[in-house]
Amino acid sequence: MNHPKKTYKLLRKASKNFLLMSTALMLLTALALFIYTRSLLDNELEEELYSKVAFIEESLNRGNSLSSVEPIIHITRVTEIYPDVLKDTLIYDPRQDEVEMFKELTSVVKTSSGLYEIKTRTLVIESEDIFTAIIVSFLSILAIAFIILFFINKSRNEKMWAPFFTNLNRLKNFSLESRGQLHLESSDIEEFEELNRELQSLTEKLYIDYNNLKQFTEDVSHETQTPLAIIQAKIENIINQNNISNKQYEELTSIQNDIQRLTQLNKCLILLAKIDNDQFSNKEKVDLKKLLENRIEDFSEITNVKFNLLASKNAIIDIDPYLAEVLCNNLLSNALKYGDTSKPIEVIVDHRHLIVKNYGGAKIKDETKIFNRFYKEGASKKSTGLGLSIVNKVCTYYKFKPSYEYIDEQHIFTINFI
Repeated sequence: MNHPKKTYKLLRKASKNFLLMSTALMLLTALALFIYTRSLLDNELEEELYSKVAFIEESLNRGNSLSSVEPIIHITRVTEIYPDVLKDTLIYDPRQDEVEMFKELTSVVKTSSGLYEIKTRTLVIESEDIFTAIIVSFLSILAIAFIILFFINKSRNEKMWAPFFTNLNRLKNFSLESRGQLHLESSDIEEFEELNRELQSLTEKLYIDYNNLKQFTEDVSHETQTPLAIIQAKIENIINQNNISNKQYEELTSIQNDIQRLTQLNKCLILLAKIDNDQFSNKEKVDLKKLLENRIEDFSEITNVKFNLLASKNAIIDIDPYLAEVLCNNLLSNALKYGDTSKPIEVIVDHRHLIVKNYGGAKIKDETKIFNRFYKEGASKKSTGLGLSIVNKVCTYYKFKPSYEYIDEQHIFTINFI
């Protein structure tokens, strides 16, 4: 199973990368400065120790009598020459009453009066303090500089990417069903301008193709209405005015049923095209309780199915009266076509939602397609497959939320108005 990849906001991602790279660079620079400063201090201390040894050697060659100065200088006679030894050592300092770290150079020199072992030492504590001060000062200055650069960079990025995010929001809100064109924010960045031109060209082409397709559907639906009516009338004349056999009567009746179905299909397509063309902009306060009572009364004249209506007194919504009737009629018709005629249909309505429940049949196999055009799971020849699609189109037009669920052997259709 593929899990969705975690995403980040563009500016947040860029800022995060900037901070990570800045932190890494700051640490690497501090490490390099640490190594360089440590090496420089060590070299300076070594030079100082060798300089002291040379000075003492020169004094001894002159015949001067030198004594040890603990713990800085220690001079003793030796009998053999061995290589210089440079090391760090810890020595107790009674004046400070603590152990201090010294760098020590042990060197044997040959003078006119004999061989001498000269140990010279220098305190490294002060050197470490200087080193620490340098590193802390460097990191502080670098951190302040990076913080300032971060906010400057963030501000510049927000300004630079502002047209992109503005156009992204406009693109999200753009709909082919709306008659307005897509207006994009211009930018002084060449890539953004090129993207704007391509999006503008693409949406204009989609808009033209969409309108052409709607116009074609509407024209075909309108133009086929008249021939269908003529064919229907001629068939009725043939049945009424001619002596025809039972077989011919059955075939003509079957043709009549197909024509009626095709006529109903055309009417549904015309209604969908009208909704797409925004021809139902007349909003009124419609009392759904009264409307459903009238529709249930009409259905009761042609069916024995019982309707249980539970309606609130405040079942009033803003909608075009004709579309309100279409919405209720299609939901009730769907419940009658696919419901169990021996059990009642329950209708619940108030100002928040409309619910239609009916028993019968198994659960819909693919609930995600229930409101799609021409989707049918039954074998009913009377159904056009557009009833629930029209319900969905009306809901989309008014931003209602339709839903379907199957609970306790009941098909439940719910329209949420708010």
